[in-house]
Amino acid sequence: MPSDPKKLLYDVSHACMTIGDFCRGRSAQDYERDLMLQSACERQLEIIGEAMTRLRDRHADVFDQITEAREIIAFRNRLIHGYDSVDHEIVWDVIGSKLPKLRHVTERLLHENT
Repeated sequence: MPSDPKKLLYDVSHACMTIGDFCRGRSAQDYERDLMLQSACERQLEIIGEAMTRLRDRHADVFDQITEAREIIAFRNRLIHGYDSVDHEIVWDVIGSKLPKLRHVTERLLHENT
């Protein structure tokens, strides 16, 4: 089933923004103690990984423009399949250090593909 790369890029960007909203004003300790926050962020990270998988499979030219794209998919797989051993420090680090960059790149690609 073909898909629009803009829709997938939007889904990634929106999930990054949503996680940022969830975590604004929160600390790593808050994240560690709040099961609902963890669950909400992990769900959005799963959406990011799934959208990236679809980009890889259907729009490789766009996928290849995203730094660490393969690692993003691998991270999603670890969250889903290793649900019982998620390291919250790693997730928090990804939220703080990787997602702002990913959002920036996906928004740039969205504007380039309009």
